[in-house]
Amino acid sequence: MVVEELAEEAAKTRLFPGIAFRDAPRRAWAIGSGLDVWEIVDLLRSYDGDEDSLRASHPLVTERHLQLAHAYADRFPEEIEAILEEQHRPLDELRELYPFIRVAE
Repeated sequence: MVVEELAEEAAKTRLFPGIAFRDAPRRAWAIGSGLDVWEIVDLLRSYDGDEDSLRASHPLVTERHLQLAHAYADRFPEEIEAILEEQHRPLDELRELYPFIRVAE
């Protein structure tokens, strides 16, 4: 299993130079940005696709990082969308999972 996962990651990094994998569960990230691919996709969505505004507010995210994130998310949409869904759980679900959570208003 581990060998298969590493082989898959190696194939993906060959397809997308500048993408690496980290943490558990393994996640694609854009080298040099400090951000996972899903985070760049999420940021871009929060800026309504305005790459110039995003880069102005996040100087470590370059045009290359945005291109990589777009290309990777287009090639592996299920992977990225699954992570985005997990990260954007409804507040009620989070309160059930983490009863100690406090929400700033």
